[in-house]
Amino acid sequence: MTDTTASVEDEARYSPLHRIHLDAGASFTDFAGWQMPVRYSSDLAEHHAVRTAAGLFDLSHMAEILILGPEAGDALDYALSGKISTIAIGQAKYSLLLGREGGIVDDLVVYRTGEDRFLVVANASNREVVASELLNRCSLFECDVQDESDDIALIAVQGPKAFEILSQVPTLDVEGLGDLKYYRSQPGTFGERGAHSVLVARTGYTGEDGFELYVAPDVAPVLWEAIMDTGGGSGLVPAGLASRDTLRLEAGMPLYGHELGLDTYPSQAGLGRVVNAKDGDFVGREAVEAGAGEGARVLVGLRSEGKRAGRADYEVFAGPDDSQPIGRITSGALSPTLGYPIAMAYVDPAHAREGDDLFIDVRGTRVPASVVALPFYKRAKN
Repeated sequence: MTDTTASVEDEARYSPLHRIHLDAGASFTDFAGWQMPVRYSSDLAEHHAVRTAAGLFDLSHMAEILILGPEAGDALDYALSGKISTIAIGQAKYSLLLGREGGIVDDLVVYRTGEDRFLVVANASNREVVASELLNRCSLFECDVQDESDDIALIAVQGPKAFEILSQVPTLDVEGLGDLKYYRSQPGTFGERGAHSVLVARTGYTGEDGFELYVAPDVAPVLWEAIMDTGGGSGLVPAGLASRDTLRLEAGMPLYGHELGLDTYPSQAGLGRVVNAKDGDFVGREAVEAGAGEGARVLVGLRSEGKRAGRADYEVFAGPDDSQPIGRITSGALSPTLGYPIAMAYVDPAHAREGDDLFIDVRGTRVPASVVALPFYKRAKN
């Protein structure tokens, strides 16, 4: 077992694309200690571009941790909630890192990039805890854990024109890109004579078709500009974290720190499907099997009329005059695509049926809302 976990500095961190963002007029926000672009032009314009054409996102703040060795798959079966050892080379799987009490430490995407090689992608805010937990849990197996976050940049191209654009980027060579299925990855090259390695995955966090590209930090600026030059005439725009948040909300995708956390069981968040309850011996299994307890709140979608949207931490009530809340919003916004307010909220199970009428307290005003199925938005299939 090799510990190569890097320590994250307390001072602000910058993406390898920071200069490009500055030149593009981006506004920045602190995100898990990183200065990341929140928007370039307007949240709405960037959101609509992703839904109708394509957006280019810098996700270099995400954490990438390698697990490699003859027992890497078995180690991840134990460390995570899903059956990782059975996925094929080139396949990806959404999974959870659970605490021993059953709460969610982080949600992750795991790529199998070789017979004994896996890439775990974690949220930026949880880099150190995920790396530490994986190191500890995998120490029982013959494998190494290597935090490669500082050596990998991540760029995402998302939207209905993502493939059209990416397939035309000069010197980007990815065999079978058009045939790449959802949650699959393929190694490729970028640059003259295939100078640079790149891993291209058909994954994303927007509800649209799209790709995520893992590349060395010093190559990322050249690749970013090559993609922008190729897609600019097709409606591609750089997009920031604000539009990414409304896109993922419309797609009903949970965000750690909002819908997910240590006090949340997978079943409450509608993620029971990613837990290997059949034959898994993973950390947190006993607690997950015991369950969150009777009456534990569950995640639902809420739709309301008008333009006043419920926001994170707004309380939800069963009636217009009730004094005791039956729930709390975790994420909410006026949907740019749908034109009405949407929210995800944890509510008492007695009020979680589709069609139930509830009320959101929006700054002292009770706004009617209805429980609806997630996701709010589904892209049209070709």
